[in-house]
Amino acid sequence: MSILDQTEDHKNLDPMSMKSLLESFPEQIRDAADSRKNLTVSAPGNIANLIITGMGGSAIGGDLVRSATLPLLKIPLIVNRDYELPRFLSSTSLLVACSYSGNTEETLSSFQEAHRAGAFIICITSGGRLETIAKEKGVPVLPLEPGLPPRAALGQALVALLGALHSVGILPNMVGPINETVQLLSKLRNRYRALNPEIHNPAKSLARSLFGKVVAVYGSGSSMEAVAYRWRSQIAENAKNLAFHHALPEMNHNELVGWLHPEEVLRKIGVVFLRDKGDHPQVQRRFELTRELIEKKAGAVLEVWSEGESLLARIMSTVYLGDFVSLYLAYLNNSDPTPVRVIDYFKSRLSSA
Repeated sequence: MSILDQTEDHKNLDPMSMKSLLESFPEQIRDAADSRKNLTVSAPGNIANLIITGMGGSAIGGDLVRSATLPLLKIPLIVNRDYELPRFLSSTSLLVACSYSGNTEETLSSFQEAHRAGAFIICITSGGRLETIAKEKGVPVLPLEPGLPPRAALGQALVALLGALHSVGILPNMVGPINETVQLLSKLRNRYRALNPEIHNPAKSLARSLFGKVVAVYGSGSSMEAVAYRWRSQIAENAKNLAFHHALPEMNHNELVGWLHPEEVLRKIGVVFLRDKGDHPQVQRRFELTRELIEKKAGAVLEVWSEGESLLARIMSTVYLGDFVSLYLAYLNNSDPTPVRVIDYFKSRLSSA
């Protein structure tokens, strides 16, 4: 029997049960939406630009919101991953500071910079220093449930961000797409969950095909680039497996040329194409041609199509599959998916310096 189907062994591989966190993800989104129904945040009416600042699992929600709502946005939105903020920051900027722990030093630095500039600020956090200084300065705080790995709190952070942007008038009410997303992910959970055997489980099959390989994830720049980044990050953090990503059509203007050498290394790369029905027709054609050019070079070439009607549901359906793939790849790598010890070590060394 496949290790992926030996669910009793998962307790040893996954003692903190990342598996349970993934399987409860639809409820996390539902509960977060229920708790934000009456959210009210007052903001000035002259907001000219929106900056979402955060790192790692606390920033990906900003990327996904940008992808899912780009057709609805009437002001510029950027996701900032740095200590400093763009020079256009001013009193007409809205900064959303996202830090699950509340102690991310880059986010704390950008918060202070935005406060000095007189920007309107909203914080999304489970506590820590960010919550403390926000309350000291009278900045609104949207609390998250503590005790989770930040990357596993994506549902909470995503809904909080959508609710905040609706409350200040930047986005319309997203209750319809959120409800569709919850229903779709609940259905997909039955397909991807650990009790569903590998022979019928697309997430397990994908993990099996990617096992022993560096993973390249390619999505479209319009809708799936942020999802490709999430796949890359989850494979790195959960499976402890190197991965990279790029977006089409940009990939066709540079990285495609690199699929020539070194040939023996290329055969150890597993490629995943993330496809969406809403992609531009020429982008669809580019995926087909790109696959044709690299599939004889790569160790595996796989294709995933988003599911759902709304853009949010389609994006999150693909995110959810990637999260399960990273979990099962962790099991195949004989790695506990929850700890990220090298990041903890790195932060410790950084702070001691």
